[in-house]
Amino acid sequence: MKTNPFKDGVISDNSVGVGTVTRSMVLRRAVEHALIDGRTAREVSDSDWAKAQAELTGEPDPDETRLETAPETARWDPVAGSPGHKTLAVAVEDEDSEGHSDQETLVNEGLSEADHDQRLQAARASRP
Repeated sequence: MKTNPFKDGVISDNSVGVGTVTRSMVLRRAVEHALIDGRTAREVSDSDWAKAQAELTGEPDPDETRLETAPETARWDPVAGSPGHKTLAVAVEDEDSEGHSDQETLVNEGLSEADHDQRLQAARASRP
């Protein structure tokens, strides 16, 4: 099944359409991540750059990818010894291959952007 390539990546940034992601946009976002982590704009790390690139282009977050590739035994078990059970999966037309609907994807993107903005504002406010 072909997926819509326009569904990947961020569609807006602070209520402004993003369009094509440029190198300067990624750099600006990486600087924001450095500020949030308490570093200056000149101290942008490779991980800041990778995270900014992933956020703006719709690539999976490197930290989440690392967790996904970890073996089951290395992941946290919320209820030790609970075998759990499987339920039937019901496919819905507007879901992607991971089971996320378009609306869920937009809400999660908005929440992520709001969290980023709050952390950035807090980091800027704490600087002298």
